[in-house]
Amino acid sequence: MLDGKLEGNPDVKVSNIAKIEEAGNGMLSFIANPKYEEFIYSTQASILIVNESLVIEGTVKPTLIRVKDAYSSFALLLEKYKQMVGNKTGIQQPSYIPSSVKLGANVFVGAFAYLGENVVLGNNVKIYPGVYLGDNVIVNDDSTIYPGVKVYDNCVLGKRVILHAGCVIGGDGFGFAPQEDRSYKKVPQIGNVVIHDDVEIGANTTIDRATMGSTVIRQGVKLDNLIQVAHNVDIGTNTVIAAQTGVSGSTKIGQNCVIGGQVGMVGHIHIADNTKINAQSGLSKSISNPNTSLTGSPAFDYKSSLKSQAIFRNLPDLEKRVKELEDMVKQLLSEREGV
Repeated sequence: MLDGKLEGNPDVKVSNIAKIEEAGNGMLSFIANPKYEEFIYSTQASILIVNESLVIEGTVKPTLIRVKDAYSSFALLLEKYKQMVGNKTGIQQPSYIPSSVKLGANVFVGAFAYLGENVVLGNNVKIYPGVYLGDNVIVNDDSTIYPGVKVYDNCVLGKRVILHAGCVIGGDGFGFAPQEDRSYKKVPQIGNVVIHDDVEIGANTTIDRATMGSTVIRQGVKLDNLIQVAHNVDIGTNTVIAAQTGVSGSTKIGQNCVIGGQVGMVGHIHIADNTKINAQSGLSKSISNPNTSLTGSPAFDYKSSLKSQAIFRNLPDLEKRVKELEDMVKQLLSEREGV
């Protein structure tokens, strides 16, 4: 499965997985970070997955499996393990499934789930207890929707999408028109949310439906917990966003972007491909140049920010030097006036 090279006992068996510093007999672990190499010689794990390039300088207890990328190989094993323990099928009761619903092969629908009219579930889809799927929702093959998720009418989920507990997909966008009497009139939100393949969305993240058209989350996007994505936002392929970030309406985020936690973005701006935004930054204008790194609020170039921080840390010393120079000038002027 891992296309690895075995070193040690080929008959060893494991029945659990653990971190290298905590693993015991009968457990499998891995090492990819050099900071943990010291544990190779003390771990009680029975099998270790390691990089091909790792140099062993002493005696080790575990059987080793050498691979090109230990971290990716371990992730693959975890994925296979999760598939085995989470391979549920069938329809639990009570659940509400109208006759207009189309169910693929090997589908699981947990108790107290509600499926609206004309819902389509692809093959191997897992719907956990307490999920609500509105009318005309489509969930494609191998997707998993965890307990308490709400997906409003007409939204579309691609293949291998994972929605963690408490997500709300397709709630109304924040659209209110100010009136002459200073009240606000609700603007109907008649669009939907389209989530492409291989997207994972963390617990209690909310993605608003478009006013018109679609809010789009493109292939491979990973969203952390507690993120707000507003109406008509478009997030590009393989972009990752950390917790508590807020993306205002109609903002377009490019592909392969990395966005830290608690970042705030105003609406109607464009973020270029491969942009990196540091945690707690605030974006008030578009980023046109790709491969840009930003920090601060308002956000600006990361390297310039580091220089500014260095100057800021030296301000007390600079103030002292300026005061000394002022005193020297005053002294020179006083002496000149005396002459």
